[in-house]
Amino acid sequence: MFATQAPLSTANGRITDVTSRRHATVTASILLAFSVAVGAGACTTSVDGESGPQLPFEEQNEPAGPVPAGLEQFYSQPLTWEGCAEYAKTDYDEQALGADGLQCTHLTVPLDYAKPDGDTIELGVLRKPARDRDQRIGALVVNPGGPGAAGLSTAAALADVNDTLADRFDFVGFDPRGVGSSEPNVECLTDEEMDQERATDDELDVSPEGVAKQDAESKEFAQKCAANTEFGTAMLANIGTRDVVKDIDVLRSALGDEKLTYLGYSYGTRIGSTYAETFPDNVRALVLDGALDPSQTPVDEVVAQGAGFQKAFDDFVAWCTGEDDCALGKDKGTALRQFHDLVRPLGERPVEVGDGRKLSYEDATTGVVQALYSEQLWEHLNSGLNELKQNEGATLMSLADMYLERDPDGTYSTTQDVFTAVRCVDDPRVTDPNVALDLNREYKEAAPFLDDGKPAAPVLDSCAYWPVPNTSEPHVPDVPGLPKVLVISTTGDPATPYDAGVALAKGLGGGLLTFEATQHTVFLQGNSCVDDAGAKYLTDLELPAEGTRCKP
Repeated sequence: MFATQAPLSTANGRITDVTSRRHATVTASILLAFSVAVGAGACTTSVDGESGPQLPFEEQNEPAGPVPAGLEQFYSQPLTWEGCAEYAKTDYDEQALGADGLQCTHLTVPLDYAKPDGDTIELGVLRKPARDRDQRIGALVVNPGGPGAAGLSTAAALADVNDTLADRFDFVGFDPRGVGSSEPNVECLTDEEMDQERATDDELDVSPEGVAKQDAESKEFAQKCAANTEFGTAMLANIGTRDVVKDIDVLRSALGDEKLTYLGYSYGTRIGSTYAETFPDNVRALVLDGALDPSQTPVDEVVAQGAGFQKAFDDFVAWCTGEDDCALGKDKGTALRQFHDLVRPLGERPVEVGDGRKLSYEDATTGVVQALYSEQLWEHLNSGLNELKQNEGATLMSLADMYLERDPDGTYSTTQDVFTAVRCVDDPRVTDPNVALDLNREYKEAAPFLDDGKPAAPVLDSCAYWPVPNTSEPHVPDVPGLPKVLVISTTGDPATPYDAGVALAKGLGGGLLTFEATQHTVFLQGNSCVDDAGAKYLTDLELPAEGTRCKP
């Protein structure tokens, strides 16, 4: 499935968090998680007088709120705040974590909460202190989604976007267990193996032999994740949302807050709702933007997401056919055929991109999906499709690289690996080839622009071969007495369809704020109607009026 992170801004042209489509999905095309674009942000090696003491410095708070038995040492642990340069793991992070006023540290948590005296792991944490210390409310913990997306750069990017929130809250981001500056990382494929995977369109071979090969690759991927990751299956068994919310509660206490104030984008909404179920008495406020439907099965979720991206593609076509240089022509009725005529041949004849790589069908469609997360990337998508007419693929490859977090030097973040690991333990698996066949068929029908022209095939994904059991099931949250939460849902959100937000707001008994646009998530991305309502809720705990709708 496609990535579920929140696009915070596409000003820098970067949307993060997606997965290797062969291993994190049961569709012949793609199972996207949900993706976030982050704007330019900051972390620092020193802190000025207004933001706090000179780095590094140690801070220790008494345990805040209730402490689960056996976890006292974690809830009251000292935090040594330092500069953030060493926490950067990608080229983008180096830029984002280099600004002034930011502090970073590592939080120690149990590998397995059932064994608090056993092995421990480290989580990277970033903080931008509130500008008005006298009016400070506490920490605003931000999660960009994923699942498994690193969050330091996201918090850094958002810290100064809204003056009200910047004055009243410390902006706090964390890299969830297994990714980014957290240690150890989940590691499945090498950089070279990732490049090789992208270059070969094995999913287009739906013969019995081709299906058997894809299943073997899925099984091998699962084995590599266990073999290449420190702590092996123990790490994979404790990588999911069940454990991430416990990490957040440790973080809340270590920061000195009795109650959690939280902003979760996309898959981060699942983290937020799970936290509410696990620690209902510890919730102050939750903003959940770009929601997952908590009751939806993974199969239904994938099909709904496919339909969401099809709608975004249709919106792109409506815009493109009105442009003089539209790569798909001027006729909306023939645009889909024009698109297929451009991308399907890549399965047999990939296009050189100038750096020794070739644009495959998989990379081309990944680049297209990347651009559909936000209207701000439509111009780039049209340029890429026009290039393809000239047998050139640099722009679409660049979009795919953004989506898969590949730096120019050929290195990848481990987000793809963590994405798969989390989904495999967060959701029940599809292990029946007949169910996979039906799903792949339904997905092609829901998202015809991603139909590769091949028959649906009974291909299983790596979760079918995962070495540890899943730890949660889809269900409607039951949290009586929960403080009112704010759910934000966008009518044309391709990755997390609007109705999912409606369902989550109803399930949590919270308020719903509707944004009428085609993009994935919206809060703190420059829309004053949404941003003012969200800031009012976070500071004063006042929900917007029922039925409030915002427009671009």
